[in-house]
Amino acid sequence: MEVLLVRHAIAVEHGQMHPDEARPLTKAGRARFRRVVSALDRLGIRVDRCLHSPWTRAVETADLLSPLIEGESMVEPLLARAPGEELVASLRGRRTALVGHEPWMSELASLLMFGDAREAHRFVFKKGGVARLEGEPKPGGMRLLAFLPPGALRKL
Repeated sequence: MEVLLVRHAIAVEHGQMHPDEARPLTKAGRARFRRVVSALDRLGIRVDRCLHSPWTRAVETADLLSPLIEGESMVEPLLARAPGEELVASLRGRRTALVGHEPWMSELASLLMFGDAREAHRFVFKKGGVARLEGEPKPGGMRLLAFLPPGALRKL
């Protein structure tokens, strides 16, 4: 299985008249992430399905990923909290994108690769950053194919 871990794009700052879960993407965040999606498209990256956090900024980021999604896109409430076995068990199919938040995306990468979320310090997901993993969707069952910061993707 291939898993694409995506941190949401740049959103409005905390405390700008929105509760945390309702913060939308900024205009610049949308524009920058569209360029990330274009780069992923040029690299031939596609997914069969996309699971995303119910929080506004993740929903909007998943919507921007739609050119790469060849199947369904749906809310996964487990992406709005620390990852665990229940989230890992929900992974199925050939190619799935997961759109969520920090520090949970780093913890999920760590859990999938090392079997332990406490190794999350090894990954720093910038807003709009992407990690591409491959392997068996279980703790410690996947390997890192690429860790792509958004700035590098936008330059492609």
